[in-house]
Amino acid sequence: MHSPGPELLAIGPWRPEAVTASWTDAHFEPTAELTAAADVELQALKDRSSPSHDGLSARLVDWSHDADGLSMSLQPARWALRLLDGPEHSSLSILCVVRAADGQWLAGRRAQWLASWPGRWALGAGGAVEVDENPVEAMTRELEEEWSTAPEHLTINALVRVPSGMALLVGLATLPEGAEVQSDDEHDEFAWWPADPADWPIEADAPLRGMAAMLLSQ
Repeated sequence: MHSPGPELLAIGPWRPEAVTASWTDAHFEPTAELTAAADVELQALKDRSSPSHDGLSARLVDWSHDADGLSMSLQPARWALRLLDGPEHSSLSILCVVRAADGQWLAGRRAQWLASWPGRWALGAGGAVEVDENPVEAMTRELEEEWSTAPEHLTINALVRVPSGMALLVGLATLPEGAEVQSDDEHDEFAWWPADPADWPIEADAPLRGMAAMLLSQ
């Protein structure tokens, strides 16, 4: 049974340049059972016309951290493994939470055709880490791709494992005064939620409120 919330693996915040990643040459070799299960999930995406490109992305192998930085060891792994529940695949994604200069939080509702969390509201930008990419660079890349904007200030705040078994590197981007965003087709609606999460609308579920609480506590 999954735990109700994310497991904290490492806590910051750290400066972006203090977060490093090294890639192994060896690809992750899943078991036959994992491969078959990933094939089933990938076909389900195809059946509902969701993105089903099955390339390579990052798997978290190991990590170490202290007050001065975070170091991660990554390896290439099949993208479709992230569709599975369970700790075995240990796929790595990023979440770049976004706040405006006045403290408001950027929230977007994920389109129904997406492979993961369709129809759910999310904070900021998120996505897979490409092979040989530093996860910090993935944050700014996803922010540009999803919202056509760039941060004035960025911190890397935590490495967590979510109940599905996926590892998630969480960052917080603050936009400059007067910055505007433009959503991509992965979102069918977006809004700026109040600076105080107590004033958030009903669409803000418990995991989103928990994420905000963690960031505000640092």
